[in-house]
Amino acid sequence: MSAELVMASVLFIGIALILPAVFILMKFIGPHSDGAIKNDIYESGISTMVGTSTQRFSVKYYLVAILFIIFDIEAIFMFPWAVNVQELGMHGFVAMMIFIVSLLGGLIYVIQKGALKWE
Repeated sequence: MSAELVMASVLFIGIALILPAVFILMKFIGPHSDGAIKNDIYESGISTMVGTSTQRFSVKYYLVAILFIIFDIEAIFMFPWAVNVQELGMHGFVAMMIFIVSLLGGLIYVIQKGALKWE
């Protein structure tokens, strides 16, 4: 058996034994603070819940979140391209322009549909 395999086994077994032991030990010697204030609901600065848990939200919240994700991922794709723009040459430039124009078309479509207007 190789030394690396033995070392990995020892580390794995050590972590598998020490981690639960630490959690159990913290359960007994850790700080305890049970009470009404600790168990009370606190969400975004509101100490009491407003409405019910089955309350419906406007679809515009979800639409804005999805649009944010789409245009955030656009930036993720553009950073590596910007770093390697010289190595990619004209083919990489044309491909990125197609990508940007398609996203611009999507943004124009969203604006025309009024998805970003809050009334």
